[in-house]
Amino acid sequence: MAFFVQLATLAVLVWGTVFTAATAGPPSCTLARAPQDDGLIVRAHAIAMHGEPKYPAGFAYFDYVNPNAPKGGTLRLSASGTFDSLNPYVSKGNPAAAAGLATETLTTSSADEAFTHYGLVAETMTYPVDRSWITFHLNPKARWHDGQPIKPEDVVFSFETLREKGPPLYRHYYADVETVEVTGEHDVTFRFSEGTNRELALIVGQLPVLPKHYWETRNFTQTTLEPPLGSGPYRIANFEAGRYVEVERVEDYWGRDLPVKRGINNFDRIRYDYYRDQTVAREAVKAGDLDYFAENKAKSWAKDFDTSAVRRGWLKLETIEHEMIAPMQAFIYNLRRPVFQDIKVRKALSYAFDYEWTNENLFFGQYTRTRSFFDNSELASRPAPPTGCELEILEQFRDRLPTEVFDGYYMPPETDGSGWPRENLLKAIGLLYEAGYEIRDLKLVDKATGQPFRFEIMLRAGGAFRRIVLPMQRNMSKLGIEMTIREVDDAQYVNRARSHDFDMIVLGWQQSDSPGNEQRSYWGSATADQPSTRNYAGLKDPVVDELIEQLIAAENREGLVAYTQALDRVLLSLHFVIPGWYLSADRVVYWNKFGRPDVTPKDGTAISYWWFDEAKLAALARGEAERREAAN
Repeated sequence: MAFFVQLATLAVLVWGTVFTAATAGPPSCTLARAPQDDGLIVRAHAIAMHGEPKYPAGFAYFDYVNPNAPKGGTLRLSASGTFDSLNPYVSKGNPAAAAGLATETLTTSSADEAFTHYGLVAETMTYPVDRSWITFHLNPKARWHDGQPIKPEDVVFSFETLREKGPPLYRHYYADVETVEVTGEHDVTFRFSEGTNRELALIVGQLPVLPKHYWETRNFTQTTLEPPLGSGPYRIANFEAGRYVEVERVEDYWGRDLPVKRGINNFDRIRYDYYRDQTVAREAVKAGDLDYFAENKAKSWAKDFDTSAVRRGWLKLETIEHEMIAPMQAFIYNLRRPVFQDIKVRKALSYAFDYEWTNENLFFGQYTRTRSFFDNSELASRPAPPTGCELEILEQFRDRLPTEVFDGYYMPPETDGSGWPRENLLKAIGLLYEAGYEIRDLKLVDKATGQPFRFEIMLRAGGAFRRIVLPMQRNMSKLGIEMTIREVDDAQYVNRARSHDFDMIVLGWQQSDSPGNEQRSYWGSATADQPSTRNYAGLKDPVVDELIEQLIAAENREGLVAYTQALDRVLLSLHFVIPGWYLSADRVVYWNKFGRPDVTPKDGTAISYWWFDEAKLAALARGEAERREAAN
């Protein structure tokens, strides 16, 4: 599943070379599907990756929204770092937090299904069962904010512009799209090259639709502080570069009554204030300058909100459980660096991170160690040797995989939590000696060249990771390794991450319930040496490449799960990350002025489903008045 989310830190790229399957061919147990007529043509309101959409044609709204939620008010949020552009669809600059709210896509997904897309700009879709092409029938009501209709020509322009001038994301992700053409007054058709990529019909629906008449007179490739013309529920109203951006509701938004939009986007205005230091942002929410804050720091959650407002129930702290796949946030080795190319070195360094001590002393026991690239889901490889379809898949590559893939299961090194992992460090030094290093004058050096072992970990300035990596730096020094901690500002962090100019970095990969093409961008050999990709580690492995292609070709859910588990097991065996930790819940801090739906979808809550509750607003106002009166 593609993630067209404009990250504040990185422009995303996906795709990789299509590899032929191993000689033995893909296992049949994971590809079988019920007999069907591949020539059958379907016209529908939605398309599911596997199975049928949850919501039938004519549905009124998603189950996890309040269709009668009142509209109004100004929501005040925070954003980290800075921004210097309002165009989120180019690789240059840092786009503003709300820039994407002005642009709609052909289709949109639900938050309580694995991977299903419903019509948005496209009212309906027509496609054959084999998904070799798809026609989007645009909603005749769809309009740009200047009143002009959204036309099929806009879709063709968007596709061609993003593929040619946008981030590598689009150029490579849509490489299997053969043609895009206007096929009717409201129709645009995508035809795909031969292959088995059934996901592509859904992915092209995620295409952001851009106005041809607007961009034809402007340079699309440059950053801009001119708010671009859009078609979404909000448009940029005010901003000051690097300080704040404010969007306002479009009163005559064409899609406000669509089933996929009912009960969503309930605030008249949303303001994002930028903070370079999250400590200041926390003080802002406690002072009432922010309405809602997502807390990602365990220490702050445990220690920083003991205030009278919390005790009185005005400021709420809530842990909202979800069923999302845990992201693999990790310490990532840059395999492009010679020092990390030996797998024994990578294994050794993982012993220097004492997670158990860190979780107890820095995280207050709040987290769970990540043990999979798809943790907290059925897609994760099981903590036992592979069996069934997963084993059958892996057998294709037995002579090219380490025995640990078949004999056991990867578990990150564990300690007693004492902060002095002596046994682990002894294992580490043993691996380092096997890799050709030795201790000289208390320094680890290459036996052949005498060069000392040193590397740098790059962090974002003002973040929370320095206190986490300091104990690891201490343990590295006990191994004779010089580990330098470098904190850089937001702009430098983004540029160096994009150009893969780092030794080690703390980043991660968020997965979906339906992995697909994006796996090429994460691990595919073709993306390893390209800038602005999410193959942060620079991984190049032919078995991984072949597994990705087989995963993409899976015809049913059973096959997708088995291939993903096999891919996960192989990725873990390559030891190109030191796994981090996760929390299967959202920690949110908010002033008690909101209403929200009773149902929380599996992907978790979102502020776009919430609304201001007039009774709670009045109660807050009375409480503040009483506090002031008592103070006087």
